[in-house]
Amino acid sequence: MEFTEFLLTNWHVKTVSIILIVAAWIDGRELRVPNWITFPMILAGLVYSTYNDGLTGLGAGLIGMCVGLLTLLPLYAVGGMGAGDVKLMAGIGAWLGWQITLAAFCVSTVVGAVMAVLMVLRKGTLQHHYENFLLILSEWMVIRNPTELSRIAAERKPRMMLLPYGIPICIGTIGYFVYEGMI
Repeated sequence: MEFTEFLLTNWHVKTVSIILIVAAWIDGRELRVPNWITFPMILAGLVYSTYNDGLTGLGAGLIGMCVGLLTLLPLYAVGGMGAGDVKLMAGIGAWLGWQITLAAFCVSTVVGAVMAVLMVLRKGTLQHHYENFLLILSEWMVIRNPTELSRIAAERKPRMMLLPYGIPICIGTIGYFVYEGMI
């Protein structure tokens, strides 16, 4: 396969992969995924989906975008996730549809969990973070008010070890692409 053919085969998957790599790099440095990446990603994904399959494609892109939003929105609502990470998943959905987005989310969740455990073990704070996990879980079970949970999370955030979740999204999603032979 010549290089041009390689670039053009599943170019949309490669485009999403490049965006994810840039977003992960920025998130790793700044602990945020900026809007100048996420909003154009979502819009371009919807344009691509529409161009590719008309109104049916637009519908598929919108459904994929909504699934991407819904995967991380509950964690964002209670202060456990940044808005940029949520919009990054929405961008994946706008480009690739709901099925791929849901699978990429599942793989990213596993990658994120492994990264979080490794970060905690490296810092030697397993007991502290396990107690925090139990506290947060009990708050979710008792309080159930997203606004109150978000306020509590914001107070706790300066004392927490933060995981730049754009990195697990990138690794998990591109890993899924490779596994499925999409790249």
